[in-house]
Formats: sequence, structure tokens, C-alpha cells
Amino acid sequence: MRLQEHFLKENLDVLDESTHALAGVLGRGNKILLFGNGGSAAQAQHVAAEFVNRYIIDRPPLPAVALSTDTSVITAISNDFAYADIFEKQIRALGRQGDAAIGISTSGTSLNVVKALQTARNMKMITIGIGGPAVSPMKDACQYYLGLEGGSTPRVQEVHMVVLHALVEIVDTILFGMGKDH
Repeated sequence: MRLQEHFLKENLDVLDESTHALAGVLGRGNKILLFGNGGSAAQAQHVAAEFVNRYIIDRPPLPAVALSTDTSVITAISNDFAYADIFEKQIRALGRQGDAAIGISTSGTSLNVVKALQTARNMKMITIGIGGPAVSPMKDACQYYLGLEGGSTPRVQEVHMVVLHALVEIVDTILFGMGKDH
């Protein structure tokens, strides 16, 4: 709870700006590409499913893809090039100007996440980093950086999940309003 309170105190404005940017992306018919390693990959998949299917309210499906789900693509890129390229090459293949890229890294230093965010930004995609320390290589690669100072990996990941759920819920509210179930 202390980390969540600290995160909100430090990032409320950026969270608000990034959710409005995501709503704009989806409102224009563009898509969201999410990525991370390990637990962050699982979080990217979790949130992509909530955009595509639903979170709280029944609404039309929204285009979101987790880049950690295609093991053939990941292993081919890792084998033929480098693990650091697995998300960057997918961003180049699947991303378009006006789309959004959300990179998640508990440490804020994952090279493959940073490279993908830099590429997405160069492609004029909306870039959102959800990371660890406020001073991070991810921060320079993003238009919006939601950093969390302090805390062990499990606690940081817990806050990241709260942040990701907030992104989906606020985007749903902006685009569709909230139903009576909320």
C-alpha cells in the first residue's frame, strides 16, 4: 500500500495523460502493443486480454497485442539476431504511426524493452513505459514514463498490475462510460 500511495503521488499527472493518449489511440482505430520479460510479459498478456475481451464493462473489443506470445517469432529473432531485438523487430513489423507501445520492466533497464520503446517512438507511436526507478533508460525512450522508486520485485510488479488495470479502466471510462456493474 505504501508503494501504491508513493507511486500515485509521483505519477498521477503522467497516469492521467497516458490514459487519455491511449484512449485517443484506440478512438482513432489504432492498436496497442504491449511487451515485457518474465512476470512483465505475463502482465502484458493479461492486460492485452482485458483490452480485447473486457475489463469491467461489456464493450466492443479493443485492439491490443502482447508481443511475448509468439514463441516462434521470439526464438527465431533470438537465434538469428539477439534476444535484445525480440520486441524491436516486432514493433517494426506490426506497429504503425499512431499506435501505442507499452513497455513493462520491473528494473526499468531491460535492453529489449528499451530498444522497442526507442523504435516505437521513432515510428511516431505513443510510448508508455512502466518501470522501476524514476531514473531509467526507459524514461528517455518514452513520452510517458510511470516509474516506481524502491520496493522489491514482487512489490513493484504488484503496483504495475494496479497501474495496468487503471489504464484499462480509465480508457474504458473515457471511450464508453462505466456501466452499472462498476
